[in-house]
Amino acid sequence: MNLGKSYSIRDFAIWSRRKFYAAFVCSTVPVLLYHSLGMTWLAIPIPVVVLLGTATSFIVGFRNVQTYSRVIDAQQIWAEIVNGSRCFGVMSRDFVSVPSTGRALILRHCAWLTALRYQLRTPKIWESLILASNIEYQKYYSVPEWETPLEQALARYLSAAEIDALLRAENPAIRLLSDQSAAIKRALDDGELSNGCYMELSSTIRNLFNQQGRAERIKNYPYPRQYAVINRLFVRTFCALLPFGILAEFAKLNANVSGVMHGHMIWLAVPFGTMIAWMYLVLEQVGESTENPFEGSPNDIPMAQLSRRVERELMDMLGETCDLAEMPAERGIVL
Repeated sequence: MNLGKSYSIRDFAIWSRRKFYAAFVCSTVPVLLYHSLGMTWLAIPIPVVVLLGTATSFIVGFRNVQTYSRVIDAQQIWAEIVNGSRCFGVMSRDFVSVPSTGRALILRHCAWLTALRYQLRTPKIWESLILASNIEYQKYYSVPEWETPLEQALARYLSAAEIDALLRAENPAIRLLSDQSAAIKRALDDGELSNGCYMELSSTIRNLFNQQGRAERIKNYPYPRQYAVINRLFVRTFCALLPFGILAEFAKLNANVSGVMHGHMIWLAVPFGTMIAWMYLVLEQVGESTENPFEGSPNDIPMAQLSRRVERELMDMLGETCDLAEMPAERGIVL
C-alpha cells in the first residue's frame, strides 16, 4: 500500500504510458485517413460517440466503485485480525496459568499470521500482476512473501517437525487454527485454563476463522468476469470510435481560422482524442489494479507490516524484545 503523500506524476506516467501510446495511435490513424487520403466518409456523428461515452462512464464508474469496495473490505478484515490478535495475546498471557503454554499459543498465532499472508499472496490467473506495466513497476518495491520461503519464515515460531507437518497440510493457516483449538482444549483438560477462559479463547479463534474466510473470499473469487469483459469492451470501443466522431468537428474550425493552421485544424483531433481516450483507458487500468487487494501490487493491504507490528506488540506483552523492525517504505510503498 502506498503510504506516502501520492504517486509522483513521473511514476504514474511511466506506469500508464502504454495506454497513452495506444490512445495516440487510435487518434492519429483516423486523421491520416481523413485528411491525407481524403476518406471523409469515415467521420461519424458526434452524438453517437457522446452516447457511447456516457454509457462507458457509467460502467467504468460502477466497476471502480466495486473494486474499491473490495479494498475497503480487505482493510476491514485485517483491522479485525489485528484487533483479534491483540485480544488473543492478552488472553493467552493472562488466562493460562502456565506461562510457557501461553507463550506457545502466542507464537503459534504469529505463525498463523505468517501462513495466512503467504496464502493470500499466492498468484491467481485473473490477477493483474502479469500485465507488462505492473511487472515493470515491481522493480520499485519488494514483496516480503516472495523473497523469503514460508518454511524459513515459520522457523521463528514452530519446531522443524511442526513446520514439516504444516507444509503438507491442504490449508496451513486453517491447520494452525485447528492446532490452537486443540492446544487450549489440552490446557483446559490439564487444569491450566478455566471453563470461562476457555470459552473466551474459543470465541476468539472462531472470529479468526471468520476473518480468514472473508479474506479467502476476496482472494479466491475475482470481480465478476462478465462485468470485467463489458467494462473492457465498452472502454476500448469508445476509444476506437472517439477520433472518428470528432474529425468533422475539428474540420469545421478551418472556416474560422486563417494563417498557418488554416486547413490543418483537424490535426488538433490527435492531442484531444489522445487525452480523452487516455483518461478512460487509465480509469480502466486503475480499476483493474485495485481489484485484487492481496495480489502483491503497490496498492495492496500491507499484511507483512501489520503482521510484524502485531508480533512486536505480542512479544512486548510477554516482556520480550522482538528483533523484527518496522517494514521499510520503498517509494512510500509498504506491503
